[in-house]
Amino acid sequence: MNAIDTPETGYHYQIMRRAIDLIDSDGGREMSLEDLAAKMQMSPAHFQRLFSQWVGVSPKRYQQYLTLGHARTLLRERHTMIETAAETGLSGGGRLHDLFLRWEAMSPGEYARQGAGLTIRHGWFDSPFGEVLAMGTDKGLCGLAFTGECGRDAAMADLTSRWPRAAHAHDPAAISGWVDAAFGAGDEARLFLIGAPFQIKVWEALLSVPSGHVTTYSEIASGIGNPRAVRAVGTAVGRNPISWLIPCHRALRKSGGLGGYHWGLPVKRAMLAYEAARLDA
Repeated sequence: MNAIDTPETGYHYQIMRRAIDLIDSDGGREMSLEDLAAKMQMSPAHFQRLFSQWVGVSPKRYQQYLTLGHARTLLRERHTMIETAAETGLSGGGRLHDLFLRWEAMSPGEYARQGAGLTIRHGWFDSPFGEVLAMGTDKGLCGLAFTGECGRDAAMADLTSRWPRAAHAHDPAAISGWVDAAFGAGDEARLFLIGAPFQIKVWEALLSVPSGHVTTYSEIASGIGNPRAVRAVGTAVGRNPISWLIPCHRALRKSGGLGGYHWGLPVKRAMLAYEAARLDA
């Protein structure tokens, strides 16, 4: 089943997105099931059922995962040491949560050619976090961009600008299997990392962070052998083109602050909450 053929996933995310916005607008005060359901013009039972199907926990429990305090709890209780995760097989070549990834990286010489000679195929798909623009070569997915905050035009311009000399073709069927796998409806997702050597080192480190856990920018810097490059690491995290699969949403500040997120903080918060809820369910 293609991700593009499952609009209910995007619909469920929109329910959660509206809940996030409501919680944020009220200063983080916990809202009752009845209040949330009424504001979204649903019965409490229907809202609870849809919500729980999506995340596996109740709206009340989910609200706890959306708070800054929860981010700090993740740092305290699920703070992943990059080196340890890599040593235990939680890396790009191993099992990552419920998804198996195979990936390879473009060589520095290929990167310098800015995509010349590559054909990159793209399509628009539904996902648990709203509409996503997916791009891929014959080697694997090279881009996932969430459009909820920025819109289609900005997402397309963003990803295509990274490989300006590549040929781009609208061909969702060519990559739909990998997109299905990316969101749990297929067997294997393949990635093709297109970036500068330093960026790829940072993205490799992110691949070692398990679902439901977090890391910090400084830990990533230390993990790649350059502990003073925290600012550069932050830039590389922000330039990650394959959101969700290369889990830049799991990188937090030392303080527990979420930091930035290229496709919008509501998406980052939803991803962290989604993973934490499924780990705890």
